[in-house]
Amino acid sequence: MAKDRNGSDEFVRPIRRILIGFLVFILVALFALWRIDSPRVERFRAALVDRVVPNFSWALVPVTRLAGMANNFESYTRIYEQNQELRRELQQMKAWKEAALQLEQKNAKLLDLNQVRIDPQLTKVTGQVLADSGSPFRQSVLLNVGARDGIVDGWAVMDGLGLVGRISGVGRTTSRVILLTDSNSRIPVTIQPSGQHALVAGDNTAVPPLEFLEHPELVRPGDRVVSSGDGGIFPAGLLVGQVVQGADHRLRVRLAADYERLDYLRVLRSHATPKVNDPGSLIAPPGGPEGSGAGQPVPGTAGDDTKAPKPAKGGTSGGASGGSSGSSGNG
Repeated sequence: MAKDRNGSDEFVRPIRRILIGFLVFILVALFALWRIDSPRVERFRAALVDRVVPNFSWALVPVTRLAGMANNFESYTRIYEQNQELRRELQQMKAWKEAALQLEQKNAKLLDLNQVRIDPQLTKVTGQVLADSGSPFRQSVLLNVGARDGIVDGWAVMDGLGLVGRISGVGRTTSRVILLTDSNSRIPVTIQPSGQHALVAGDNTAVPPLEFLEHPELVRPGDRVVSSGDGGIFPAGLLVGQVVQGADHRLRVRLAADYERLDYLRVLRSHATPKVNDPGSLIAPPGGPEGSGAGQPVPGTAGDDTKAPKPAKGGTSGGASGGSSGSSGNG
């Protein structure tokens, strides 16, 4: 067996050498053929390519597929990078969009503040809301205006739509606003067009109830609610909201102010109205019906110097004549 194996090796080895030598010769010949610069050799090369290459198209299929896969992978890499860049730009655009929305809301608030019509005698101070200290038991916000801006405790505060609350606590640079929804808030109002007076009493809900209505049957849902100015707390005519009927069948007020977005608020400077303590002198009318006492002389008039005639006998005629004399004396 060993002899046969050695014999086969001796037979295969020369053939392998011959094949390797022939392959080397072919490669050297092709190299030399492609390197020779001659018109005849160039025509031979062209004829050889036209003759051989089409017959080897099946061998080029894997090469073509691999080249296509490489191109597709490069395209996929470029698309992935572009996708990542677009994602980053989209995140930046979302941030810019959020900033634009906030600026738009602030612009709308400022435009609303400019469009509100108030009494020309009332001046105003516009402040920005710094913090919302609302809680289930207290509804208030903090403004960036205070005593240095002339803010006084008790002044009315509005947004671009309606009454928000009143100043309750003033610091040097800040002030606190108690909202109409706070349980400690009580605002006298007038309901139009019925003219009914009531109180808007805060109960820590978005729709405070109306209290102390004298004739509730005259009030209808949708009626306009404005401040009455009673007690000198608020100026009269400030919009508060509209009347609605709650689920508990009580008349409530849907506030006109936008409590969801309190960004800028307007503080109205209220000036105290002078109080009348001296009733003054009473002025009697110049004339009146007989027997009504209008003919009696008024102190400080010309009738004081005129002596009334003595009543004559009979009483009635004398009293009548005396009344006539007094009237003529006053005239």
